[in-house]
Amino acid sequence: MENFDFGTFAYQAIFYLFAILIVVSAAMVVFVRSIIYSAFSLLFTLFGISAMYVYLSADFVAVTQIVVYVGGILILLLFGVMLTNKITQERLLTDVFNLVPALLIMLAILGSLLYTVLFRAKWHTSAQRTTTVVEPIGYEVITNYVLPFEIVSILLFVALIGAAYIARSDSKVSASK
Repeated sequence: MENFDFGTFAYQAIFYLFAILIVVSAAMVVFVRSIIYSAFSLLFTLFGISAMYVYLSADFVAVTQIVVYVGGILILLLFGVMLTNKITQERLLTDVFNLVPALLIMLAILGSLLYTVLFRAKWHTSAQRTTTVVEPIGYEVITNYVLPFEIVSILLFVALIGAAYIARSDSKVSASK
């Protein structure tokens, strides 16, 4: 009992908590028949992966994961599914449910990953933690890459205006019918 380290135990407990969250929510993405529930399960999967990046001291990748995938793609997917569901007035369910091929492929991938991780990987441990990479990336974006950064922001703004125009013109056409 005197060798018990609460810090290490808490660190490992947090890791396993997020690992379980990722695996359970990813399984729900695949096996839930409602597309809405599947999309919300994907939300928890992406947040869990972001937490793993924080756990690995990759804070920039974690924030990018949240901003790009959760803030952009997943919200777009949810709005698309919800708007499509309102238009057609039908329940959206997945029709494909192939459990046996999915389990066989999953077991093959799991076996190859376990073999690689357990027997072929060379693990190196370090006593010191790595520093953050956000400051050098921010410095490069604001100094050396400011023109491409601004061009991308203008391109995204024009795409947003175009999407709003297309959505508005479709609503006028459908209202006149």
